[in-house]
Amino acid sequence: MGLTSHKVLALSALVSLLMVAGTVRLWPRLARGGWAAVLGRIATILGTQLAVVCTLALIANNYGSFYSSWSDLLGTNQDGSVTIRDKFTGDGKQSGVQTLGKEHVHGGNTVTREPSVVGRLERVRIPGAGTGLSTEGYVYLPPQYFQPAYADEKFPAMVAITGFPGIAKNLITNLNYPGTELRLIGEGRMKPTVLVLMRPSPVLPRDTECEDVPRGPQTETYFTRDVPSAVRASYRVSEDPRGWAVMGDSTGGYCALKFAIKHPDAFAAAVSLSGYYKADNDVDTGDLFGGEQGRREAADLVWWLAHHPQPRISVLVGGTRKGDGDYYQATKAFIDAVQRPMNVSWIMLDNGGHNFNTWNRMLPASMAWLSDHLAGPAAAAPAQAEPAAL
Repeated sequence: MGLTSHKVLALSALVSLLMVAGTVRLWPRLARGGWAAVLGRIATILGTQLAVVCTLALIANNYGSFYSSWSDLLGTNQDGSVTIRDKFTGDGKQSGVQTLGKEHVHGGNTVTREPSVVGRLERVRIPGAGTGLSTEGYVYLPPQYFQPAYADEKFPAMVAITGFPGIAKNLITNLNYPGTELRLIGEGRMKPTVLVLMRPSPVLPRDTECEDVPRGPQTETYFTRDVPSAVRASYRVSEDPRGWAVMGDSTGGYCALKFAIKHPDAFAAAVSLSGYYKADNDVDTGDLFGGEQGRREAADLVWWLAHHPQPRISVLVGGTRKGDGDYYQATKAFIDAVQRPMNVSWIMLDNGGHNFNTWNRMLPASMAWLSDHLAGPAAAAPAQAEPAAL
């Protein structure tokens, strides 16, 4: 049984209930004096608490999808053991995406699984020909990708990145990007777009904050060069950066803004849902900057905008006024730092925490906005209303 299996959770909950019931039943016998009774009381208390904590941990993991399997939890699926497979070898072309399997698409108010109706969701491994990095994720191909009328079209692409230490499946189970796109296409609010769903760090358990770490993983280059090259080698997607966008939540939101701001030759637009504006520095990140102050400053997006020419891109930031720490004030500072030719829009909910519930409230409008800023084969989405003042 897998770590995220409902059977594992049910079994853990049953064991917790039995431990509690057993403790209540045995406690009168253990109330006597003597070392045996004392050790018995300690054992029942520890056993009950351990069982309850395990159950709560499983519930939290199933909600947040922090670990997808026992090997993820135990750290036995290290990235160093991954074999990178090339689609093309010996001819100088970039390697392509490796398909690992297919998943069901949930949404669209239909029971059919026909790709020309609901699209296709593929579980993939995306190799980095330049950096040597590699990670698993998902690619969603919209229904139009399989329809004869679009047989010669190249589609816009959107890279979506979840928060740390989440996994790519968060973007399906907790946010349902494919189902949301399918609905928005049906409503005429989104162009058919290829989605590339990923986690923010290709070298878990380390949090690289999407940086090119000196003498370490080149995560920024992986996302801005390797990923688009691998996807273009495998799918009918746009060669034009104006057909590419990046979106994320939390850490993924910070990464999305950084990629578009620093690499407008790769992404024309970005959306950040509750993303922050400068790289974290903690036990999960380690030394990201090699002691170089310039690198540390460059990881602060407000600093970057103040010290570099601003790119001709559009970004959307979304979050809450209350309930998410100092997000509101930090976002105001970021918006104030944006100057032409860059453009910034925003969604600011009155209340909401740093969680999937908040991001789900903003997801449809954010994806529709992003589609409106992408070049693609279908008619443009309706113009979005001007954002309200902060």
